[in-house]
Amino acid sequence: MAKVNIKINGHSLAVDPGMTILQAAQSAGIYIPTLCYHPDLALHGVCRICSVEVKGQRTLCVACAYPVSEGMEVYTHTPRVREARRMIVELLLANHPQECLTCAKNQKCELQQFAKELGIQEVRFKGERRNYEIDCSTPSIIRDPDKCILCARCVRTCDDIQSVGALHVAGRGWDSMIVPGLGGDLGDTVCVNCGQCINRCPTGALKGNDPAPAVWDAIYDPSKHVVVQTAPAVRASIGEEFGMPPGSRVTKKMVTALRMLGFDKVFDTDFTADLTIMEEGSELIERVTKGGVLPQITSCSPGWIKFIEYYYPELLPHVSSCKSPQQMFGALAKTYYAQKAGIDPKDIVSVSIMPCVAKKFECERPEMYSSGYKDVDYVLTTREAAGMMKEAGIDLPNLEDGEYDAPLGVSTGAAAIFGNTGGVMEAALRTAYALITG
Repeated sequence: MAKVNIKINGHSLAVDPGMTILQAAQSAGIYIPTLCYHPDLALHGVCRICSVEVKGQRTLCVACAYPVSEGMEVYTHTPRVREARRMIVELLLANHPQECLTCAKNQKCELQQFAKELGIQEVRFKGERRNYEIDCSTPSIIRDPDKCILCARCVRTCDDIQSVGALHVAGRGWDSMIVPGLGGDLGDTVCVNCGQCINRCPTGALKGNDPAPAVWDAIYDPSKHVVVQTAPAVRASIGEEFGMPPGSRVTKKMVTALRMLGFDKVFDTDFTADLTIMEEGSELIERVTKGGVLPQITSCSPGWIKFIEYYYPELLPHVSSCKSPQQMFGALAKTYYAQKAGIDPKDIVSVSIMPCVAKKFECERPEMYSSGYKDVDYVLTTREAAGMMKEAGIDLPNLEDGEYDAPLGVSTGAAAIFGNTGGVMEAALRTAYALITG
């Protein structure tokens, strides 16, 4: 297919027909800022931050939506373009809460980043605050509508990628806002607590429900015995929060850091991942040999389970009866471990560090109190755990290695692959094979 010849900032490019100006620029490493655009999402084109000047066009063109054409000449940072972007960002800031220093997205906020890039040191406009109530109706996600800039990334992620549809745009003009369901709280909708809306949000309008203050209180309470478990994925990602390359394995350094925080015991979720696999493998064999419901679906992901409950309840018989490794560990901590250690279960505080905010929702489910105690008391995400380490002045990359505590700190290779796509299935099949063949 013939290429389209264009120029961006004087650089000659040959690009594929049908590409937008933004795609062409990105393919050549030329930076054009965006807010509402995301490569995984359907085109929205409302923020206008990506506006550029095209020779021969009277008005600025939206780079994320404007297709390239033969001979096109594009300019991405002319005085006219920069002034337009400044105007857009200033208007957004005029109505935005001035809480950057205490915002969870401080120094990671895209709106803040653009204000810095554009040299905005004062806002020429006086806006009006909407003063919406903060929505804390789910255990996983906190929604602060005042910080929303209406980019609709969360809506498109929830609709187009997750196929949930818990969020939508309501109202017109000044009254426009992102609302859950029919305008109530997020906890009253079909939200599955997957947290993908948080990942897409460019500001602090959506964030995880961080239990770090309660965890600190438990650690400092001498009457409490605080244990922590770490999921397989955490050890391969927490290093990024300390400037290490993605995928750096810091398992033993992480164990040392958690002890330095004050946890009485540091255990490995891999221990109960192995138990989960033994149960799921045995359950699979029973279903196959006794004519049970097939295929068997793993029960490890709480977001996935909630999705089935809401949208495909007819598939519930296919779901494994096992608790997830997180919840299985919590149950063991307050029964088996409490008995072995001679500790009253009511004095044990069970904390888990997980890669997914849906785990916060899972530990609150009523089924997770079967022992008479709450299996897992608090769930920290990888970022939240890293935040606690930084708060305590811990420099993770330079720590000595540590080892998990016995007996809930040993595991096999089957548990380790839980963090990979398809890892649970592979581990279950391997275990079933071993059980059958001996």
